Amino acid sequence: MIAFARAPATLPEGERVYAVGDVHGCLDRLRAMHGAIAEDIARRPAASVTLVHIGDYVDRGPNSAGVLDRLAAAPPPPGVGAVVNLLGNHEAMMLDAVTLRTPAAARLWLANGGEATLRSFGLGDIDDPAAWGACLPADRIAFLQGLALTHRAGGYVFVHAGLRPGLLIAEQAREDLLWIREPFLSAETAFEAVVVHGHTPVPAPVLRPNRIGIDTGAVMGGALTGVVLEADRVGFISA
Repeated sequence: MIAFARAPATLPEGERVYAVGDVHGCLDRLRAMHGAIAEDIARRPAASVTLVHIGDYVDRGPNSAGVLDRLAAAPPPPGVGAVVNLLGNHEAMMLDAVTLRTPAAARLWLANGGEATLRSFGLGDIDDPAAWGACLPADRIAFLQGLALTHRAGGYVFVHAGLRPGLLIAEQAREDLLWIREPFLSAETAFEAVVVHGHTPVPAPVLRPNRIGIDTGAVMGGALTGVVLEADRVGFISA
């Protein structure tokens, strides 16, 4: 059973949101997380259930291709009414490497785990960036290009990396939404909404008055973490 605590924000009555942290190619963990979410919904049905994946589906882990297949084409866990998939900085690097085809974009992606993603799609020779686009399925590239940067629900905003303090959500730069750490992580003032984010690995979920961090380093031996938000309560699921 999920242990709930008082949440730093609220959702409307009957609404529930599950948000899942950085997957990084860990397909088995994602399957287990979806199974745990389905089990929780079966035990505790809700009128409206949304599942948010917080970004960083690819790179470093063993099966980025399988993760993208599941997110893009598989049905959602039973009981989930809507799925929101957010863009992470690793998807942004992958898209730049494949579509811009510049040496700088290719080097940046490979330096951050892109080789594991290419291997998962069956590419044996990764030394020719000009050939990457032809080896990656067009529908998966289109899926990545359609990912959202933010999602709002009740008193929460969901985003991959975080927000720059002092700016409204509508004023945030794409670079910060995907990459920011400081001054976001140490900010103590309230944002426009409580921020649910990944991007920065931590040993355990972070629950603060202004943010909830759920990247617990699944690809580095930690758990894959999901947060459960409903009414004025918050709980966590690990897989």
